[in-house]
Amino acid sequence: MKALVVEDSAINRQLLCRYVEKMGILPLQAETGLAGVDLFSSEHPDLVLLDIVLPDIDGFEVTRRIRQLERPNEWTPIIFLSALNKDEDIEKGIAAGGDDYLCKPVSEVVLCAKVRAMQRIIQIRQSLLVLTRKLDAANQELKRLSSLDGLTGIPNRRHFDDVLAREWRRALRQGAEVSIIMCDVDLFKQYNDAFGHQDGDECLRKVSKTLTTALDRGGDLVARYGGEEFVAVLSDTSASGALYVAERMREAVSLLGLKHPGSSSGHITASFGIASARVFPEVSPQAVLEAADRALYQAKREGRNRVCRAASLEVADV
Repeated sequence: MKALVVEDSAINRQLLCRYVEKMGILPLQAETGLAGVDLFSSEHPDLVLLDIVLPDIDGFEVTRRIRQLERPNEWTPIIFLSALNKDEDIEKGIAAGGDDYLCKPVSEVVLCAKVRAMQRIIQIRQSLLVLTRKLDAANQELKRLSSLDGLTGIPNRRHFDDVLAREWRRALRQGAEVSIIMCDVDLFKQYNDAFGHQDGDECLRKVSKTLTTALDRGGDLVARYGGEEFVAVLSDTSASGALYVAERMREAVSLLGLKHPGSSSGHITASFGIASARVFPEVSPQAVLEAADRALYQAKREGRNRVCRAASLEVADV
């Protein structure tokens, strides 16, 4: 622990330094107010013992400058030591940012008691800061976990809804396009019946990872929509761009090569529906979602393992 001692009297300064050294505290000495401010800035002491009457700026001004130099979440106890003992002097010192006020001559016993009290406050404050940081970290982790799907580890539907709403607002301001891709694992119930739920869960984890890997832009998002269904939102993406991404996803799922005896291809495949819209107030994100969902079921009806694009006039001229 370091204590900054700002005192213009050499005798008093040496005496104060001896007191704090006895307490196991390293003293930093300054003869003037400006020197004290410079030392505080460079050394960041844990405590300041400060005379009020100094050759250049007074202790009140030193205190104000120290408070301006303190880093965020930092607090340094400042104890005034002065022969000025009027009530208004004490009030002025506290108002300037001081924490305690001792009248000269300073008793070693009283000074040590005051310093020990300040040390306890520092320790309590540091413990509270550590606890606050831990709570903040825990809250951030809870927030992160609440946005993830428990099975696959990718964003869940609630997080997707939040991202879609945010991207929609941004696109509305810019008149940009937003595309949505709906994906459904083909004949997944039959896969579960053939291999069991544990293998089914592992299949969904692999598919979700594959879909996420197929995206090549940081701002795009894949989420689990429910069951064996997934959804992606692509910002600033036209229908042709979404079609390219969906085809890449479809091919990547097929290349996983997960055996599926109930599928005509002999392995796991997925069907995709896409819808795009240039965002205007007349168009809602729900309309685009519904259009992508219709396109998905069209892909199912046409034989699965394919991508269909919405052509609904409810969405936009795409």
